[in-house]
Formats: sequence, structure tokens, C-alpha cells
Amino acid sequence: MTAVFGHLNPDTDAITAALVYAHLLSRQGTPAQAYRLGELNFETAFVLEQAGVDAPPLLSELPAGSEVALVDHNESAQSVAGLKNLTVTHVVDHHKLGDLETSQPAVLRFEPVGCTATILMRLHREAGLSIDATDARLLLSAVLSDTLHFRSPTTTAADREAAAFLAPIAGVTDVTAYAMQMFAAKSDLGDTPAEKLLKMDYKVFPFGAGKWGLGVIETTNPGYVFGRQAELLVAMQAEKAASGLDGVLLSVVDILNETNRTLVPSDAEAAVVQAAFGASTEAQVADLQKRISRKKQIVPALEAYFAAHA
Repeated sequence: MTAVFGHLNPDTDAITAALVYAHLLSRQGTPAQAYRLGELNFETAFVLEQAGVDAPPLLSELPAGSEVALVDHNESAQSVAGLKNLTVTHVVDHHKLGDLETSQPAVLRFEPVGCTATILMRLHREAGLSIDATDARLLLSAVLSDTLHFRSPTTTAADREAAAFLAPIAGVTDVTAYAMQMFAAKSDLGDTPAEKLLKMDYKVFPFGAGKWGLGVIETTNPGYVFGRQAELLVAMQAEKAASGLDGVLLSVVDILNETNRTLVPSDAEAAVVQAAFGASTEAQVADLQKRISRKKQIVPALEAYFAAHA
């Protein structure tokens, strides 16, 4: 049985891609089971509830040599512990190639699109397989989430085509209204502890000789997040120390206005933000303006900075 899973601190794309790809592999003769590597965020919980689907079980540990399929990631730092001891048989991803190593030839599908779900839709069509209403809703939800309803600069024509194809199958007649429901669920953060808010959409990246943690909170209510700025900064410093990171940033993305104001916990991060983005930090907040994509606008700028200062 092939274990299928997305990245740590999973978002809607990571969870739905695991579910749909496990179903697709099983239909094609490779028995597979979807798993998750972390807790659901509020948006993903809403999506699964609307689709009538249970969350995949939490994956704790796999025996060495177990066959696994990766979706929505390919870097070991974002994957299950001990990935190098597992047999990676499939990867479907829309990120750049990281440090992935395989012990044998694997089925790899990478495309520069806004969402893994867009690739999965294409895999169904290429295989001549229909997509049922439940899988269509899961895939549509992921496209809307990862592209911020086509606001993100990562959005491609293929993502728009995928959404248009999936919506009728999913029974979603008003895609905009559904996207707003998803974003409302994402923004309903309530009394969530600061350390959990930091980790809801959080990845660790190797930059130069060090490692940085980059978190993102996408919301229609950024005022709520900044109302908790002090405790979030404490949580960022604590995570930086606990995980031995060289820096931590938390981008607060205003979905509706398409802007990014980033929390900066110390002078060390502020110096890098100034150099990499030309943005000064005031009261521990840097205005990164329209840079709302971590994948396309934040990580590449930081990679370029650290490469120049190696």
C-alpha cells in the first residue's frame, strides 16, 4: 500500500491532493492510502466538511523501505521524518525541485502552475478517467485556495481552466461565493494560540548555510492578526530558538486587498528584509506591498540575497 501525503503544516492543496491522488492511484491499480503530516487549518476543515470527506489519518512513522507518493512538495525539510529511508515512487508537485533523491526510478510530474490540483485534474483527463463530484470539489477548493481565487501571481491559464472544468462537476454554481466562504473560514481564527497561528502555513527553507522559517497567514481580516502582534512575535522568537533557525518571518496577506505586511522579530531579520526586498521595518512590521506569494515572490528574493552573500 503506497502512502500518499503532502507537506508538513498542510494547507488545502496538500490535504486534498493526497486524498485525490490516492484515489487516482488506486483506480489505476496501485493501492494507495492518503495521510496528513499535521493538523488541518480552518479553511481545509471547512472544505472537507462541505465535501463530506473525513480528514486523512495522521502519519506518524513508516517502516524503512515503505513506498510513498509525495504531493505538493519534494523537499525533505517539508516532508515526513526519515524520507531518505523510504522508497519514493511518485511525486506530483508545482514547486521547484529541491533535494529530492530516489532509490529507484520514480514517476515524477512537475508543472509551473498555481496548484497541485491543476496537475491532478490533467492526470485524470490524460488517463481517460472521469472525476467524481467529491474529488472535483476537493480539487476546485485547492485551486481557489492556492491561487487566492486567481489573485496570486502564481495563477496560470491552466488553473483558471481547471476551475472552470471542475466547478460544474462539483456542483458549485457560484465559484466566487464559494471562494469567499473558504476565505471566511480561513480568517475565523478565534482564540487560536499564537504558536499555532504561526505554524498554520509555515515552511522551513535552507538559505545559504542556515535555515529560515517562513509563515503566512492569509486572511480577510488582517486587523485581527495585528491585534495579536506582540504574542506572535514572542512565538516567532521561541520557534527560532527551539528549532535553531537563523531567522523567522510571518507574512500577513490581506486576501482582498492583495497586500503583505510581514512581522519581523529582530534586527537580524530586519537587515535581511531591507536588503532582499528594499523594505524598512517599523515597529517590527515590514510592508512588502504586493508580494503575496511565498513561492514566487518571497523565497526567490531571499535565495538571491543569500546566494549573493554566501
